[in-house]
Amino acid sequence: MIKAVIFDIDNTLYSFDRANAAGMAAVTEYACRELKLSAAEFSALHKKTQERLNQRMGKVAATHNRLIRYQNMLEELHLPLSPHLLKMEALFWDTLLEKAELTQGAEELLRDLKAMGFRIGIGTNMTARMQFRKLEKLGLLPFVDFAVTSEEAGTEKPDPLFYEFCAEKAGCAPGECLFIGDSYTHDARGAVFAGMKALWYCPEGDFQDGGTPSQMEEGITRIQKLIQAVDYLQDSQKEPGL
Repeated sequence: MIKAVIFDIDNTLYSFDRANAAGMAAVTEYACRELKLSAAEFSALHKKTQERLNQRMGKVAATHNRLIRYQNMLEELHLPLSPHLLKMEALFWDTLLEKAELTQGAEELLRDLKAMGFRIGIGTNMTARMQFRKLEKLGLLPFVDFAVTSEEAGTEKPDPLFYEFCAEKAGCAPGECLFIGDSYTHDARGAVFAGMKALWYCPEGDFQDGGTPSQMEEGITRIQKLIQAVDYLQDSQKEPGL
């Protein structure tokens, strides 16, 4: 029986892609104006820096830290950190938060799950401060009982240790946890390999992350709307034969 429902945040509870594009556009405009870079030059440097940090640090939350990313970019350009560094970081995140919009049905779903007596958790790659700022801005933080970020876990999805930590915080066995997220590999498949059930939120288009219908592991169910999780949970809680 499912006792806890754990959510990914980015591209699950809100559209990270749209909000991130807005944040990147704002920082790119700043770089063109203040750092005298072209948009193409800034984009290339951003990609190069991100790849270098990923290689250096591995799968840890700090690779998502825009402050570290912009710090390394400015150092690469031999430009002063002040006043650009903190301005660029604030500009990116303030813009992203301003443009972040709830996925349709997200608040309704969390409200329903709370009323149904489920413990509600968050399982997300990224730094804790920004993920909690997102949840607060989206109005979802009051529904959350516990959270695991990759910063706290010391590893990122789909490492089984990440999901073990989620189950520990949920206070139940992995098999009593349902994980909901947009990534087939990092959310759905990773959770199932750790012994959880999973709802793969894939609202439209083809399967992502290399997944195809024939490759879907047992224990994964695809949903196109978040609110479909309620029907799934109601069906899963029924006694056999009823």
